[in-house]
Amino acid sequence: MSNATLSIPVHKTTQSRLPGLDINNLPFGKVFSDHMFVADYADGVWHRAEIVPYAPLSMSPASSVMHYGQSIFEGMKAHRSDNGDVLLFRPLENQKRLNRSAHRMAMAEVPEEIFMEGLDELLRLDQNWIPGGDGRSLYVRPFLIATDDYIGVKASDTYKFIIITTPVGAYYDHPLRVRVEKKFFRAVEGGVGYVKASGNYGRSLYPSALAKHEGYDQLIWTDARDHKYVEESGTMNLMFVIGDTLITPQLGDTILAGITRDSVLTLARDWGMKVEERKISVDEIVDALQQGLLVEAFGTGTAATIATITTIGYEGKDYDLPQINENGFARRVNKALDNIRRGRIEDPHNWVHRVC
Repeated sequence: MSNATLSIPVHKTTQSRLPGLDINNLPFGKVFSDHMFVADYADGVWHRAEIVPYAPLSMSPASSVMHYGQSIFEGMKAHRSDNGDVLLFRPLENQKRLNRSAHRMAMAEVPEEIFMEGLDELLRLDQNWIPGGDGRSLYVRPFLIATDDYIGVKASDTYKFIIITTPVGAYYDHPLRVRVEKKFFRAVEGGVGYVKASGNYGRSLYPSALAKHEGYDQLIWTDARDHKYVEESGTMNLMFVIGDTLITPQLGDTILAGITRDSVLTLARDWGMKVEERKISVDEIVDALQQGLLVEAFGTGTAATIATITTIGYEGKDYDLPQINENGFARRVNKALDNIRRGRIEDPHNWVHRVC
C-alpha cells in the first residue's frame, strides 16, 4: 500500500450490542465493541484492510502463531473529553513499538498509515462505545499474528493485523502488595523482554499465580543472572521515590520501554524533580525501606496508568510503605496524565491525538 490515505471498506454489524452494555459494570477486557479492523500481509505487501463486525477468526490448525509463537501486541486507551471529543494518548509511539517488536520477532512491520488510519476509522465508527467519566476509557488492543498454514520452524510469510477494543473501568481498584521474585525470571539478556511478545506474558502466569496464592497482587521481577536488580512488576514498569529523587530501572533488552513510563519521567523532569534511570538493587530498596527513605513505590503502564504499591515482600518478610500521600508524586502525576489524556489541561508535548 502507498502512503496515500487509505480507502477502508466498512462492513457494519447488523445488530449493535451497545444497548446491552452496563456502563456501571465494566470488567476489564471482557466486553468487546461492535467492530474490529483487520489487514492481511502476503507476498510482501499489505492488503484487504477493512473494518468488519467483531467475530471469531477462522484459522488453520497449522497456523504458525499457534506452534511457533510469532505473536505481538500493543495496548492504548481512547478517552472521551469533557466536550465529547475522542482522544488517543501517544498512539504513534505504540505503532513504533509494535514495529520494534515485529523486527525482533522476524515478523512483517505494520506501516504507519495502516495502523493509524485503521485505528482512527475504527474509533470513529465505534465511538459510542467510549464511556465518559473518570476512571473509564476504551482500551484498544492492536495485535499481529503469524498465519502460515505450515508445520515447520521458520518465520511466517503471511500475517494478520487486527485491532479490537473493549470499554473498561479501572484495572486495579486497590493499592498493590507485591513480592520480589528470586526463583523465576521474566526475561534474559539477549532475549525478547524489551518487546511486547505474547510469550513474555505467558511465562509469567505460573509464578504470578504462586504469588497471588501467598496474598500478593503481583511480582517484582529481578534480573535472570543474579536476581539482584529489580526490573519490572507484573505488566508494569517500576518507579521509586527515595528521598526527593524519582528512580526507575534503566532500559535494556530485558525491560519494556513503557510509554506511560516515558510520560511520567518527562513530567517529573518538567516539574524540576530529580530523576535517575539506573540499576536498582533489591538491597537498596530494602535498605531504603528500613531507613524510612522510600517514600513511594508504584508501577506504570497503559492498563493501570499508575498503580501504587503499599507492601513489598522479600525473603519471607513484608515491608510496608508509608501511608499513601494524596499530595505525593504518584497521585500528582496520575492526575496530570489523566487531565492531559482528557484534554482538560495544556498538552505541551503534543501527546494527544484527536480522532474526532
